[in-house]
Amino acid sequence: MAAAGICSRRQAEALLRQGRVRCNGRIAGLGDRALPGRDQIEVDGQPLLARPEAITVLLNKPAGVVSSCHDPDGRPTVLDLLPPQLARGTGLHPVGRLDAWSRGALLLTNNGAFTLRLTHPRFEHAKTYRVLVEGQPDRDSLERWAAGVPLDGQPSQPVGLRTLARHADSCLLELVMREGRNRQIRRTAAALGHRVLDLQRIAIGSIALADLPEGRWRRVDPQEWDQWIALP
Repeated sequence: MAAAGICSRRQAEALLRQGRVRCNGRIAGLGDRALPGRDQIEVDGQPLLARPEAITVLLNKPAGVVSSCHDPDGRPTVLDLLPPQLARGTGLHPVGRLDAWSRGALLLTNNGAFTLRLTHPRFEHAKTYRVLVEGQPDRDSLERWAAGVPLDGQPSQPVGLRTLARHADSCLLELVMREGRNRQIRRTAAALGHRVLDLQRIAIGSIALADLPEGRWRRVDPQEWDQWIALP
């Protein structure tokens, strides 16, 4: 089911546990095997169709939009920003996350190999952020941030950091990170005594927002993400 692009592997396991999947008329369970094209697989009584075309899009997510396919609280999701024919039936899902009040570059795909390459920790893809913090971080704070501030008792990786601009009561920083723990930038800034006023991701690896307007999306050319799938 995950290979067909209708859901994630975790969601597929949940469907199997709920008895919503049948193979050749029999309720299927975890560990059962089936061959697409030979065995008849149904989910909620609907035949499992062939995997749709592999699609990857880059979205410039606005603040206030949730990085998921569905939100139980009724908040707008990233799929709401896509055309209906693209958002439904293609298996597109966010790769990684931006918290609701962060904005910027977010990839959505139905390509399982691309998802794995972008989310598995061992590949450590660089992500670039522009972060506006309250106040004026001093040299010691910036050096500590660049070296990696421990969170939850665990060390953090070093961060590429440079100051882009200083204002009367705020400072704009650029960060290049190769890990993405939960709310890591906001928590690190708070640990150093500075509140994040704005957080924007501007690039994931070499895939950059460039002039893509906020709330808009574009298709990612296969040549842009083939480099990740081809990694050893």
